[in-house]
Amino acid sequence: MTKEGNILSFRILIDSKGNLVTELSGLPEKDVKKVFNKDECPIIKKIIREGRIYLEPLHKILEEELGNLKCD
Repeated sequence: MTKEGNILSFRILIDSKGNLVTELSGLPEKDVKKVFNKDECPIIKKIIREGRIYLEPLHKILEEELGNLKCD
């Protein structure tokens, strides 16, 4: 049985009203130890921290620049 979950993800989508939306989601760093063993925790925390460094600014820029656009 394969176990799978979202560690960190970024999506750009168009909602049902035609609005362009960005979504940044993932496992809170404080919850890593609830899901992973102690040997895996450092690498998972590093992935979350480093990923957010790049994805959070992109998320903000896209929301500011594209948030009011609609699909014609």
